Amino acid sequence: MIAPRPLVAGNWKMNGLRASVGELQKIIAGAKTLSMVELMVCPPATLIAQFAAAAAGSGVAIGGQDCHAQKSGAFTGDISAEMLKDAGATAVIVGHSERRRYHGETDAAVKAKAEAAQRAGLLPIICVGETRDQREAGKTLATVGTQLDGSLPGAADLAIAYEPVWAIGSGLTPQPKDVSEVHGLIRDRLRSHYGEKAEQVRILYGGSVTPANAGELLAVTNVNGALVGGASLKADDFLAIAAFYG
Repeated sequence: MIAPRPLVAGNWKMNGLRASVGELQKIIAGAKTLSMVELMVCPPATLIAQFAAAAAGSGVAIGGQDCHAQKSGAFTGDISAEMLKDAGATAVIVGHSERRRYHGETDAAVKAKAEAAQRAGLLPIICVGETRDQREAGKTLATVGTQLDGSLPGAADLAIAYEPVWAIGSGLTPQPKDVSEVHGLIRDRLRSHYGEKAEQVRILYGGSVTPANAGELLAVTNVNGALVGGASLKADDFLAIAAFYG
């Protein structure tokens, strides 16, 4: 079976103003030489429509960072998957550890959001990962497995991002053998849910990905790209990570 086309997605988190479209334009220019990889930028919701317009026809996708499970309603401050789609997004991150930690999102809530994304025609990028305490207690695989079982929607049109919570923004990364072990578990768990369709689900690594360590991390078996945080805010760094795929 043909391996899925790698995806390198940038999670801008709560960063970026309208002037930041200049950085996106640099990414778009650089993407012209990177035909083997799909590039995606997930800016704040305030920039999605502007970025989608700027990236139209370029091959660079625009995604959201979160969505509500409902299509519409009395949910002040929230954004539905349908709204993201209408603004030009093609994907949305759900279940990021910062959402799980600071907003109390459960696996069930993440699953509902992933189902909402699929309902709206968006690709959900479902995040899973363990804390440092869980890793030190030898519970990494159990934690990730439980998150997957509780967060996966019924359909296989999705991506998974493994982001060790302790690695996000810390400059620390797991050893390649540890990444291989977790991504192998994720692939096996996907197979149990989706059968042969699991082979086309992209499993991204995230957590302090930089141009310096991207080659080592992206070369690991069952790593089909990256979810990049801070390094995605600078076009040169983001493109240097994606350049691993030529």
